[in-house]
Amino acid sequence: MGGRIPPPPPLIQLARGVSNYAIVFLEGHMEEFMKIIEVTAALIEKDGKFLIARRKLGKHLEGKWEFPGGKIEGLETPEECLRRELREEFDIETKVGEFVAESVFEYETIRVRLLGYRVEYISGEFRLNDHDKIEWIHPSEFDTRDLAPADIPIAQKLIASLL
Repeated sequence: MGGRIPPPPPLIQLARGVSNYAIVFLEGHMEEFMKIIEVTAALIEKDGKFLIARRKLGKHLEGKWEFPGGKIEGLETPEECLRRELREEFDIETKVGEFVAESVFEYETIRVRLLGYRVEYISGEFRLNDHDKIEWIHPSEFDTRDLAPADIPIAQKLIASLL
């Protein structure tokens, strides 16, 4: 897939930088307010394996595996967000590459729009600040880990892009 990131739906564009809420209209009826969070995911490859991280106990989605990344804040770009989050979560420097895939997933009270990018590790010693474990795994092993629901379509699209 690769290439440019698709633009967010118009309501998300209006909400970005102003509010995390949007109104969704379906067939003339207003749906409940649903918090929309734009999140990034780093697809970091080393020797044919990709980095995944397990969320610490006590955090939302505790014990779930994910591609590291985090919430886009203010008016930062997804690329800026990834560099910041990887510095905060792992104390590493990275170079963000091409957009790979998007996943939209509705949790109980929020809708997550997850944007997956290829990321190159540049420097730094991996420290676990928000996770309790990291692993480098082959894409064929993604289905052996309890991935966060929003990360599953990203993993599937990544595998498809490697074929």
